[in-house]
Amino acid sequence: MKSCFGYIRVSTQKQGEGVSLEAQKDAIAAFASAQGLSVVEWFEEKETAAKSGRPIFNRMLRALRTGRARGLIMHKIDRSARNLKDWAIISELPDAGIDVFIATESYDFRSRGGRLTADIQAVIAADYIRNLREETIKGLTGRLKQGLYPFRAPVGYRDNGRGKPKTICPEKGPLIREAFRLYASGAHSLRSLEAEMKRRGLRNLAGKPLSLHGIETILKNPFYTGLIEIKRTGMIYRGVHETLIDMRTWRAVEDVRAGRAGKKVTRHNHLYRGLFRCGVCGEPMTPELQKGAVYYRCHTPTCPTRTIREDRLDASILARLERLAFREDDAERLRHGFLAWLHSPERQAHLHSLSLRLDKAHDRQQRLTDLLIDGTLDRSDYETRRRSLAIEIATLAEDKRKAEESDLEPKTLERFIELMKSLSCLHILAKPEEKRSLVQNLFSNRAVSGIEVELKPYDWLEDRDFADLSPLVTRIATLLENLAPEHGIEI
Repeated sequence: MKSCFGYIRVSTQKQGEGVSLEAQKDAIAAFASAQGLSVVEWFEEKETAAKSGRPIFNRMLRALRTGRARGLIMHKIDRSARNLKDWAIISELPDAGIDVFIATESYDFRSRGGRLTADIQAVIAADYIRNLREETIKGLTGRLKQGLYPFRAPVGYRDNGRGKPKTICPEKGPLIREAFRLYASGAHSLRSLEAEMKRRGLRNLAGKPLSLHGIETILKNPFYTGLIEIKRTGMIYRGVHETLIDMRTWRAVEDVRAGRAGKKVTRHNHLYRGLFRCGVCGEPMTPELQKGAVYYRCHTPTCPTRTIREDRLDASILARLERLAFREDDAERLRHGFLAWLHSPERQAHLHSLSLRLDKAHDRQQRLTDLLIDGTLDRSDYETRRRSLAIEIATLAEDKRKAEESDLEPKTLERFIELMKSLSCLHILAKPEEKRSLVQNLFSNRAVSGIEVELKPYDWLEDRDFADLSPLVTRIATLLENLAPEHGIEI
C-alpha cells in the first residue's frame, strides 16, 4: 500500500474543537481505504490559510521531500490551499514523484486536464476567501463606525453578544481603574504595579495574574477612555461603551510613561520621589535610603543644594498646609463665588473657549487627512499625529461635557470645603499615594534651595478670591477622586 500523509485544516481554534476536523479525517480515511492507500501520519492545522506560511503545512512539505511518504491526501481543495502561493507548491508535488489526492474529488494530477481542473478550483477558492475577507472587514468597519468593538472585550469589560456594547465587569473594572490611578500618581513602576495588582486579585482573561507586558498593554489601551484603536490600520473610533478612565487620568499615565512627569521609579518606592526639584540648578531631587533614613539629593556636583531628609520635607509640607487650611470666611466666600460663577460671563466664556478649541481640533483632523492624500505626510507620521489628535479631541469633549454639567454639585462643594478645613490632619491620616496627590494638586512649585523647602500654592489657594472658578472645578474633582473614602479618608 502506498504510504501517504493526511492533511486536515480548520480556520480557527474554536472550529477545531467541533466536528470539522473529525469529519475531514473520516472522509480521508474512507478514501484511503477505498483506493488502497495507507495514511502513515496526520497533519492538523488550526489557523487561517488566507496567508501563506502555515507552520504545520510547511513541516508536512519538508517531510514529503525527505521521502517519509509517497503521497498526500487532502479533504477538499479549499481545505488545502486558500491562497495561490501554497497551491502552487502543492500542484508541483507530482513533478517530484509525490501523488496528490483530493478525498471528495477525482482529480488526476498526472494528467494535464486533471491538473488544469484542480488549478481552476484553487483559483475559485482563493477568490472566495479574498471576497469573504473583504466582506468581513466591511462588516467589522461598520460596527466600529457605530462605536461597537467587534472583538473580545479587554480585561475589565464583559462581552454581551454581537451588536451590543461592552459593559464594565463589576469585579475587574474597579481594579483596572485603580491600576490607572496608582500608576498616574507616580506611586508605582510597572513592575511594582504588576505585584500590587496581583496582590489585589486582578486576573487576565485566562484567569491568571497579569504579566508585566499585560499591565503595560492595559495602560496603553485607550479603550478604557472610550476610544477604540485598531493597531493594524491605525484607525481610531469613538466607542459607545461606558468609560472606565477619564482623560485627565489617561494623560497623567501617558506623561509618566513618556517620562514627562519626572523620575517615578526608585528601588524603594519613596514617598516624594519625582515631586521636588533643586531650586538652584533645577535638577530633580533623587531619594536615597541611607542608614534607615531617606534623603533627597541634588546630584549636580557644583550645586550648593546637597541633601534633605524626607521627614523634614514632610514637616515643611505639614506646616504649610496648616497655614493654608480654610477658615469659615474662606468657605463662605467660596460658596458665594461658586453660585455667582454658575451664571457668570466667565463660565460662559470658558464653555465657548472649549467649543472653539474642539472645533479647531476637528479642523486639524480634517487637514491631517488632506495632508496624507496630498502626500505631504507619510503614513507613519499621519498615524502618530492622528492618534494624538483623537486623544486631544476626546479630552476636550470630556472637559466640555463636564463644564456643561457643572460637575461641582453643592454637596460636592461642601465635601471639598470640609477637606480644606483640615488639610494638616488630612495629610497625617492619608496613605502615601494620597499624600502625593495632596502635594501635587495644592502646590504648583516644589523645590529645595540649599536647606530651605519652597512650596508655592496654586493661585486660587493662595489668593482666596475665587473670582474665576473654571480651573478650580477641575482641581476639586481631582482631589476628591484621589481622596475618596475607599482610599482611607473619611469626612
